[in-house]
Amino acid sequence: MTVHANLAASICRLLVVLFFGSVQPSTAADSVAEKPAMKPYVETLSGVDVSFDMVPIPGGEFMLGSPSTEANRKDDEGPQVKVKIEPFWMGKYEVTWDEYDIWSFRLDIQRRNIAGAEPTKLDAVADAVTRPTPPYTDMTFGMGHDGYPAICMTQHAAKMYCRWLSEKTGHFYRLPTEAEWEYACRAGKTTAYSFGDSPDDLGDFGWYYDNSDEQYHKTGLKKPNPWGLYDMHGNVSEWVLDRYDPEWYSDIASRGAAKSPLNVPTDMYPRIVRGGSWDDDADGLRSASRYASDPEWKFQDPQIPKSIWYHTDALHVGFRIVRPLKPPTPEERVKLKLDPEQEIAKQGRAG
Repeated sequence: MTVHANLAASICRLLVVLFFGSVQPSTAADSVAEKPAMKPYVETLSGVDVSFDMVPIPGGEFMLGSPSTEANRKDDEGPQVKVKIEPFWMGKYEVTWDEYDIWSFRLDIQRRNIAGAEPTKLDAVADAVTRPTPPYTDMTFGMGHDGYPAICMTQHAAKMYCRWLSEKTGHFYRLPTEAEWEYACRAGKTTAYSFGDSPDDLGDFGWYYDNSDEQYHKTGLKKPNPWGLYDMHGNVSEWVLDRYDPEWYSDIASRGAAKSPLNVPTDMYPRIVRGGSWDDDADGLRSASRYASDPEWKFQDPQIPKSIWYHTDALHVGFRIVRPLKPPTPEERVKLKLDPEQEIAKQGRAG
């Protein structure tokens, strides 16, 4: 019996390798056959004293966009359309410099070298992931580092960080889709904000123009939304995977209810950031509010061509990560352009 069980397990592992590929340990580790329980967890990065919290987001249906009666609503927030979302985990906080710098400045490799430590199998694969060129200036712009959200990265850089993080941890991480982001922000609510329709209480939940003192703040200082996510309203706007199209909701609605929609990018601009920031008025922090990326976010970049890694004028832009309960297949990763390497040939102009 034991021999048969061991043989079956070996065959299963072989099938996983054949299907997912040995170069994608994150996908194999998150295989459907080993679907993890939906509980909060803390992910600790090997070789460095840095960890981050992930919050389970239950699957369900909701109305994407805002109703025509919502105050300060913009045309690109409608028409509302019913969307079905699969379960996933989302970062409890926005990705901080403490996490981001490990990848961008190769701090994990440097610390291993100093300690004379050998890389783990996951480390070895993660080390091969492309990392940014050095920034031409301090990308915090004097607003704070430890515990503050990382900012000024392109969407390409945020996606590459997720690729590195996936290899580093063995779990598949990516940016959220626009629909996933709004679903998580609303946390089951249909009001303009996750706490109600009136912005009167916004200062309890987010940093925005009226209370930010014109800069970002450490993550997690305000109240969380009902699902335990901090800074979904304000602090920094957050990259999602989608291409910006003001007619996208109409396109979805014309096909009826949608399951986990993603407007796959075809060009570097415009792409979407969500949630509003420390530099936005209250209406820009509504759950349905959408912003499009702009080449002007690189206006001060002195490089020719402009960097694929930095948005030197996007001090209001950061990101948070998600981990789907059901990771994508290699075919889905290609079709949905989830891996940033697929865009490198087009770049020099990454959005």
